[in-house]
Amino acid sequence: MTTQLVLAALGGIAAIVLLIVWLKVHPFLSLMAGAGVMAIAAGVPYTDLFASFTTGLGSTVAGVGLLIVLGSIVGTLLISSGGADVIVDTIMAKTPVKRLPWAMALIAFVVGIPLFFEVGVVILIPVVMFAAKRAKLPVVLLGIPALAGLSALHGLVPPHPGPLIAIDAVGANLGLTLGFGLLVAIPCVIISGPLLGKLMAKWVPIPARDDFLGGGGPAADAKRPSFGAALTVVLLPVFLMLARTLVEML
Repeated sequence: MTTQLVLAALGGIAAIVLLIVWLKVHPFLSLMAGAGVMAIAAGVPYTDLFASFTTGLGSTVAGVGLLIVLGSIVGTLLISSGGADVIVDTIMAKTPVKRLPWAMALIAFVVGIPLFFEVGVVILIPVVMFAAKRAKLPVVLLGIPALAGLSALHGLVPPHPGPLIAIDAVGANLGLTLGFGLLVAIPCVIISGPLLGKLMAKWVPIPARDDFLGGGGPAADAKRPSFGAALTVVLLPVFLMLARTLVEML
């Protein structure tokens, strides 16, 4: 039975990847189809498929849906107000060229707390290309640290969907998970970011493309919030969740 469940899970994952990557089906529909494949392969009766799906989806959304929505709102406000650009511009302006890979990892680490991975990539790709062009560095040297920071935060730290769903499934403490997630994310970002990027840049020394940059770097906007205000918006949810955990432990 255990072997059947493992094979069912692998079949469901394979179906999801096939539908999204090859057939370009919408991720939500692909997840539904993958869940159906896994349920059928696991031996779930056909009459129970829809009931199991709706029950599981409903309980998951009820447990983490509000947090995901609120996290999305914070991220959207950070983008529309220019706060994300302020954080990026400030760190970039104070960093020497040889430290740019580490600065890019730090930017992705900070920006990745409230923003989903896809949104962070959209924000940081122009920054990576502009910085690489200005400093005459390979794109990979700066791009890999940015992707590492966003990926680690998205996979390990709430309020991102994956960690929240795992917390809800096992009944873990939100604050402790956030704290340990940050501790694990730091070495992951260092190893798979600046260190790996330096190694890969020797194999793939691709320069930044002029046609991709368009008009140049990040535009200045006098109406953007201050660096302190933008950073407070990013870190306040983290501090509140950690503070709640400390209070509960006392």
